[in-house]
Amino acid sequence: MAAPQLAPVLNGYLTALVRSVTRPCAVVAVALSSVLAAHAASNTSGGGFQSSVPIALLMDAETGSVLFEKNPDQLMAPSSMAKLMTAEMVFNEIKEGRLKLEDEFNISEDTWRRGGAPSHTSSMFAAIHSHVKVEDLIRGMIIQSANDACLALAEGISGNEATFVQAMNKRAGELGLNTSHFANATGLPDPREKTTARELAKLGQHIIETYPDFYPIFAEKEFTWNKIRQQNRNPLLNLGLGADGLSIGFSVEGGYGLVGSAVQNGQRLILVESGLKSAKEREDEARKLFDFGFRGFETRLLFAEGQIIGEARLFGGASRNVPLIAPGVISLLVPRGASERILAKIVYTGPVPAPVAEGQPIGILKVYRGENLSLEVPLKAAESVGTGSLSQRAFDAASELVIGLFRSGVSRL
Repeated sequence: MAAPQLAPVLNGYLTALVRSVTRPCAVVAVALSSVLAAHAASNTSGGGFQSSVPIALLMDAETGSVLFEKNPDQLMAPSSMAKLMTAEMVFNEIKEGRLKLEDEFNISEDTWRRGGAPSHTSSMFAAIHSHVKVEDLIRGMIIQSANDACLALAEGISGNEATFVQAMNKRAGELGLNTSHFANATGLPDPREKTTARELAKLGQHIIETYPDFYPIFAEKEFTWNKIRQQNRNPLLNLGLGADGLSIGFSVEGGYGLVGSAVQNGQRLILVESGLKSAKEREDEARKLFDFGFRGFETRLLFAEGQIIGEARLFGGASRNVPLIAPGVISLLVPRGASERILAKIVYTGPVPAPVAEGQPIGILKVYRGENLSLEVPLKAAESVGTGSLSQRAFDAASELVIGLFRSGVSRL
């Protein structure tokens, strides 16, 4: 089977490695990815930059380039950072027309006891059996990290929190948060509630890109409701970093953490950190990481928009391969003046059965800086390819049979 070819833009800069993953080898490919992730998790990426934070990921929001990572795929307790998933659910309901800002939800006794004043947790202090507008609940959830606001929204949207959480996990899967599991709408301690820094960064990036009308709420420094003035709990907003979101969290299990986003000179970075010992350490490390990200990197073009990046092998097609392109320009942020090797590979399940339609999702381009996965970009078919003749299909079937028998024999050795 001919390996697909990769066409790098940067001569001498991008080393291309293409891996065609056939169906019998899909498990091997997953195992290989796990080995790479585990190896990266034991090291840090970032041109020699060091941080005491136990878990972290710093990402360029526009390109998705990972600038620094430390145990980014390690499961952790998200605490109140999980409220970002609740917020996404609410924003999506409004976007889809199923919910309006002026709708009012009841503050049930359960919401009041577990998230309101009697709970002694972060709260907007909504009165029991009162009715609160969705717009106010959203601000309470984001600015005050109010648990009663989250519970009221969950009950108002789905009838009860358990049903809302089921929908949360389904929605998380749709967004590609395949490792995360949410156990409640608030992020309050629960051993079943787990996520990773990488997936929280992806969630933050999604919220910023998808809900531009709602994202500015994260930057509002205070919220006055029912004659109660409450300040935004995100300390990054006052550090002069250009920060405008997103969420902080603390639990005994997970320590101090945050999902932050900041903009300087038109560049937006997203930071996730967790496992810190104090609120001060959380702020200090966040400042160091943002400073490092904004000052230490430059953009390199890898592939132009519409450029053929490689090919995927077809089964039963009018041609043997289909060319692959990305949705747009592929750029990567790299340390200034660094000579780090960049490695790119195409991963797909194949041979891909024909016919194939133009724009059909085929695989993923994975780009590594050194040994660390820095960028993942979906690839799609650049053109349509129809079904081949009977003789072409027969030849492909015979080829796959021989390859399958060869693999079977090798596995028994």
